[in-house]
Amino acid sequence: MESGDPAGMESAPAPVLTRDSLIHIFTRLGADDLRRASLVNQAWNDAAETPWLWRRLCLERWIFCNLSNTDREINSWKRYYLHRSKTEQHMASGRSTSDYTCTTFRGHSDSITGLQYLSNPDHQFDTGICKSLVCTASRDRTLRAWSIQEGKQLWSTPVQEEPLVKLITVPQEDLAITADSKGTIKVWNGRTGDELAVSATALTVCNLVTYNMNNQLCLTVGSGRGALITLTIPNLSQVSHLSVIDAYKVDFLLVSPNHRWIIAGTKESYDIPAKVLGTEHLMNSVDDDRLTTDSLPLNSCFTACWLPKRSSRVVTLIHSDVTSSEISIVTLDIALQKAKHKSEIQAKQVGYFTCKVAARSNNILLEGHGTNTIILAQGIELKLFSIEGMHLASFSDHEETISGIQVDPFRVVTASMDLSLRVYTWKRQPNKCLGLESNYHLLGGSHLRSRGFISVLCDYVSIVGAILAKDGKDVLKAFYFNLTRWCRTASSSTNQQGTGADARPHLPQAMAFYVIRMAMMELTSSRRTKTMEILQELLHGQVVCKSKKRKGMKGLMKKQHHSLLHLQISAQIAILHLLQRLT
Repeated sequence: MESGDPAGMESAPAPVLTRDSLIHIFTRLGADDLRRASLVNQAWNDAAETPWLWRRLCLERWIFCNLSNTDREINSWKRYYLHRSKTEQHMASGRSTSDYTCTTFRGHSDSITGLQYLSNPDHQFDTGICKSLVCTASRDRTLRAWSIQEGKQLWSTPVQEEPLVKLITVPQEDLAITADSKGTIKVWNGRTGDELAVSATALTVCNLVTYNMNNQLCLTVGSGRGALITLTIPNLSQVSHLSVIDAYKVDFLLVSPNHRWIIAGTKESYDIPAKVLGTEHLMNSVDDDRLTTDSLPLNSCFTACWLPKRSSRVVTLIHSDVTSSEISIVTLDIALQKAKHKSEIQAKQVGYFTCKVAARSNNILLEGHGTNTIILAQGIELKLFSIEGMHLASFSDHEETISGIQVDPFRVVTASMDLSLRVYTWKRQPNKCLGLESNYHLLGGSHLRSRGFISVLCDYVSIVGAILAKDGKDVLKAFYFNLTRWCRTASSSTNQQGTGADARPHLPQAMAFYVIRMAMMELTSSRRTKTMEILQELLHGQVVCKSKKRKGMKGLMKKQHHSLLHLQISAQIAILHLLQRLT
């Protein structure tokens, strides 16, 4: 024992918690607590940096986590947690200028008919590369690309012969695909805007979907005459041409998350059923005569959506009868049933309920989340249901009709003709059901020049909406969340914890905090009163020392003249004594 130490301090070596013991104790802590624990000393820092602890926190907080897209700078569960939680903090608070930057993009001389991300919108928040690129198609016959963070146009195609009416992108291949009013389909280089391929279908194009089948990227086009045309990407070589809806346009065309199924339907007639087809059949040039056996009809279905975390689960909306304003929401699991001589598409009903709507209309927006959550929007109202019909939430935050919905694992964003976007975040309820929390509005500008938002998209660092302008020259309104400084500093600040001299002023507070926190979790309620008396003295600057013959927490000594070593040992001894109370 060093000279000058207070009398009564024992010379025997103090017990030290092993790394495994510290990790076990730290499983009781949250993220903020765990970061403070890393300030105590090198041993605590090493234990608090254990990847397993941070992986556990990630999986407890978020339903889905993916580190496969992270770069070397933040390739750890800890940095993943800190970066993603910081991102969500900015997006949940939505404070103008401090949390996000708003930019208006002008350049089109006519209406915007398509808005898509050129950059990958999935998990971009955890790459450390805060870069969002969007692409817009317009009736001014141009396709343009924009950088959200830089606030500028990247490129524009030459003026085309006909107005562009549809747009879809393939971010992983840096491709954009457009269709014009005469049915001409073109593939564009997403980096330069150069034309790569062209195909003239001579049909009115209503919908475009892309998917990967047997390592071949494919494009399926829904036409105004009820046909599905399948082409390869990027060459646009035609594979098949099928008539699925007699003489009616394909109003909705949706591919399943596993790229195995496509559902196509129309809103023009209740007598024409929607149909589920296998993408494998579309790639094998199925004849129209075989369509009755290679497709599954869904009667009276006027819209649908796939649930993203259940690859073959589809939610369908059906009018109960011709005159009723009540709709039925039917959830089906699609499967291919193989018999001895043939295969047949079958559907198993896993959810059903009915819902009253404001008026009989097909203009109901439908989206899915997870494996069993449904989002409906009609008029100004947003509703949340489980597939079994449990009503989870309702919101009426907009003053005019909701024109678009964007859903991702973190939030829901609605666009409205009242010229605002509303941001909601997912919250897990005490009953383990998911709920939504209404957060804030993002405003689109003045009604003197604009009519309202017509669509919305978002990734993990930005929200982008297309605004219908009164003069016909539509604009983009982009909200970029200010995370660049956080991206640069998260790694360095994390690595400094527990090792530098700057952390030393916080050591006594950190130790006292952890002793109290763990004590209250470990001790039964009958013992908390006495323990709190001792711990309060610790919190106010007194520490606990070891005595081999004492079973309880005794030997309180004043903080005066105590060295940093004594403080560290005292915290560990306190934890040991508290754990002994469990026996």
